Amino acid sequence: MNSKVMEIFGTSSSSENVKWNEVVEFQQCPFLRKKCIKVRKSQPEVAIGTCTVRHAKDHKDIIICPHRLLERQQIFIDCLHLLTLHEPGNELHIVSEISIPGGSVDYFLVSLRERQVKDFVGIELQTLDTTGTVWPERQKLLDQKGIPVPAEDIESSKNFGINWKMTAKTILVQLHHKIKTFESLNKHLVVVVQDHLMGYMKREFSFDHLNAARLGDSMHIHCYTLKENLLTYRLELSERRSTDTEGILVCLGLQADANVALEDIIEVLESKISDDTILRFN
Repeated sequence: MNSKVMEIFGTSSSSENVKWNEVVEFQQCPFLRKKCIKVRKSQPEVAIGTCTVRHAKDHKDIIICPHRLLERQQIFIDCLHLLTLHEPGNELHIVSEISIPGGSVDYFLVSLRERQVKDFVGIELQTLDTTGTVWPERQKLLDQKGIPVPAEDIESSKNFGINWKMTAKTILVQLHHKIKTFESLNKHLVVVVQDHLMGYMKREFSFDHLNAARLGDSMHIHCYTLKENLLTYRLELSERRSTDTEGILVCLGLQADANVALEDIIEVLESKISDDTILRFN
């Protein structure tokens, strides 16, 4: 039986002429451009590297690592129009992990002039969480590619599942207070999801009121499809929706105060700006 792991270390299991021993040895994430940071708790020197798995029930290829969404930096390019104060000549930077009331935001796309922030967009990445363990399927793939693995790994009865409900509910709850912050600052927050998660949320939550994407809304949802392309995968933007604070269905709320000063966020962003944060297209 074939492994349910469809991508490992950014390489499709269907790819031909791959030096799999080198892929496993170097453990590089092509999307982060460094070693994969998802490691085993029992073996922190071993990166897990699983990007995409196949859901056995309906054969959907599901992204389980948020860094997989960074392919070609396309998600940032697709947010450029939300930088309403950006002007030609400004630099574009990507700054990660900025704390705001209600939690932290994965990335900020920042428009910069003379090291001063002129505008920014917050970007959250959300992929589906798994239950159980993907490790036996990961090891099964390596075994199929001729990489020696312990027999007990591939003979393990342990499996994994997709945690649809908890993932969807968690992201909606967490976004609620973050959106309040961005809305109070007249800025945009974008959540990037795969089409399978978007489809689940449409079925399980009230999504009919969401607008076709418009600049006047504070929260935007960018939905991507993972398409097979010549024995590999490629992300493509498939849908954009938007809403405001009141448009998000919330079951539980965070208690953080969203009234943060614009200057506070700008100060943190400017402290993290460097040559390494410049948005690069290669």
